[in-house]
Amino acid sequence: MAKSEGPSQPVEVELPPALVRLFPGSTARMAIEAASVAALIQALDARWPGMRDRLCDSTPRIRRNIHVFVDGARADLDTPLRPGARVKIVTAMLG
Repeated sequence: MAKSEGPSQPVEVELPPALVRLFPGSTARMAIEAASVAALIQALDARWPGMRDRLCDSTPRIRRNIHVFVDGARADLDTPLRPGARVKIVTAMLG
């Protein structure tokens, strides 16, 4: 997984309902300190072990059925996060 660079920064995160149901104690919206999408996923996994495995595959990349958007733009693990960024994690429908 990519490493974060620079200081951590609070960002707003929105999780899909499917993840919230799988991880008791998680919420649909929260603030987390992270300098990159990779660091954000690490922080989520630290709070709710196993969440990283739901979001990333072993290569590591974001799973193909998961989409991460930062301020409305599609993101990957290396995407940096600015203070106050809005991160939305969405599960895609596969057919």
